[in-house]
Amino acid sequence: MVLIPIFGRLAVKLHALDVPDSRKVHSQPVPRTGGFAMTIGAFSSILLWARSDSFVHAYLIGASIIVFVGLVDDMKGLDYRAKFAGQIAAALLVIFVGGIKINTLGTLLPGELTLPAWFAIPFTLLVVVGVTNAINLADGLDGLAGGICLLSLGCLGYLGYVEGDMLITLLAVALAGAIFGFLRFNTYPATVFMGDTGSQLLGFSVIVLGLHLTQGSTPLSPLVVLLIVGFPVLDTTTVIVERLVQRRPLFIADKRHLHHKLMGIGLFHNEAVFAIYVAQSFFVVAALLFRFHSDWLLLWLYVFFSFVLVGGLALARRKKWRLSREGIVDRVIKGRLKVVKERLKASRVFIRTAFAIVRIGLPLLLVVTCFLPGAVPGYLAVLCAVGGGAIALGGLLRKTWARWVIVTTLYLFIPFIVFLGETERAAWFINVWPKLYNLAYVLLALGIILTLRWTWRKEGFRVTPMDFLILFIAVAVSLLPEAYSKQLHLGAVATRTVTLFFGYEVLIGELRGELGFVTWTTAAALLLVAARGLVGI
Repeated sequence: MVLIPIFGRLAVKLHALDVPDSRKVHSQPVPRTGGFAMTIGAFSSILLWARSDSFVHAYLIGASIIVFVGLVDDMKGLDYRAKFAGQIAAALLVIFVGGIKINTLGTLLPGELTLPAWFAIPFTLLVVVGVTNAINLADGLDGLAGGICLLSLGCLGYLGYVEGDMLITLLAVALAGAIFGFLRFNTYPATVFMGDTGSQLLGFSVIVLGLHLTQGSTPLSPLVVLLIVGFPVLDTTTVIVERLVQRRPLFIADKRHLHHKLMGIGLFHNEAVFAIYVAQSFFVVAALLFRFHSDWLLLWLYVFFSFVLVGGLALARRKKWRLSREGIVDRVIKGRLKVVKERLKASRVFIRTAFAIVRIGLPLLLVVTCFLPGAVPGYLAVLCAVGGGAIALGGLLRKTWARWVIVTTLYLFIPFIVFLGETERAAWFINVWPKLYNLAYVLLALGIILTLRWTWRKEGFRVTPMDFLILFIAVAVSLLPEAYSKQLHLGAVATRTVTLFFGYEVLIGELRGELGFVTWTTAAALLLVAARGLVGI
């Protein structure tokens, strides 16, 4: 989040811009430096926290090759053979140095036969390079590839945790965090693209982590990986088959991807992305639910859902079906609701009440949360002192960068303080206080929803497909088995963090640039935490 705005400005000087053409859906040149910012964000965590072994070294060097080739392609343009050469080099590195190899296909082969090396190595090479390109090819709409990979990495991170493979969990969560920061700028209409740098890095990472997790001494089915990368593999396979049947060049871009077909039947940009998120969510949930079941069951489940999705789109195209926007739902239900909504908006009662709850309740709730940890670590106190000072300075000088500092600091600060408030609660927070605290979050969420519903503002915060990802992950975390979720209070941390994030996005948008109130309340909260940690309040 910190680097993307900076790299976006550099993109013009580096000529790293995605220029629109007849095949693309955007109309203005867009920087494609998001992938490099994601790389730095993810690698920072991995280098700090991951153990040092041959797999980590092979992954990082292989991923660096992928990033280097992608970066050159984004700035200068590369022939597909050069890109393949970089992908093959990275894949061979993780195979021979990192020990990544598809040794078994489970019960798909008689007696769970172990694959011989002469077949396993080229087959693994094909799979790694294929999935790397599948994610790259799926990156056709704003937020699409990032959202798909976020769901896949969330699944891998959880499976790594329950299987005791904390290295996979660390790598998956680091990459997922980088994607979250990227999607903040990539939802429609996107202000930055990940480029080949980001899409190839994500594809390479997802398949390498998936094979490391499922190929070895584990009860997980090796077919789990197929479900985790379900939609991109289906999309790429469909495109390749169509090109072969029609005798078209395999490496010439066209509009035959599934997201193009969804838009062809009448879905808007956001609706097509949302539909694909739902499809990928189905694959991910199936991977979690059936990870210990028969390999044949997982394979047929994947084939069946793929047939339904691709066959349905093919039938719609043949019959020339197109989503109608003038049906009874639009004319009767939505029409009447629109009249009611306009009347309620005209009274301004709802928006004034709802916005008052958000404007007053949100900063107050953040300050209360600052008192919940029994103790504040010294490192957090120092960071809060720096952040609070920077925000106060921006408020005094009224600089244009003040909003960027506020948003960035809040996104970094809120998860820390919420997590500490759930795991290291102060002794006084007992009896009626937790109930009142939970009620405050419910009222705040209600105020946010009503503000979004009845606002007169035409620009600012908008509900996007990324919100579906956030809510899906928050709900999924809250439904995790008790042994895992309660151990780290994950459900409460996720829901409270999401509520505060949404609240500040809405509040900043509604204030229309008048951020004095947000500036000083945020600075006060940060300095309060700093004082608690440094002075011991």
